[in-house]
Amino acid sequence: ERLGVSPRGTAVLARAAQTYAAMQGRDFVLPDDIKALAVPVLAHRILSASQSSLRMGESNEDIIRYLLTKVPAPII
Repeated sequence: ERLGVSPRGTAVLARAAQTYAAMQGRDFVLPDDIKALAVPVLAHRILSASQSSLRMGESNEDIIRYLLTKVPAPII
């Protein structure tokens, strides 16, 4: 069993994406900015109740990458 990212973790991701967008010369965040930062910002924020799943090749990074492929970006 795993525990997801906290609201504070998602706020950190949003702030990191804003900073990343500003570094690219934009004053708005794109879905690709979130995708670029999700793994490095969120991977350590997922808690695993059991280490057995890690032995089966399912790391926190793998889980986030999988979710990024399955959850569609919002359409504005």
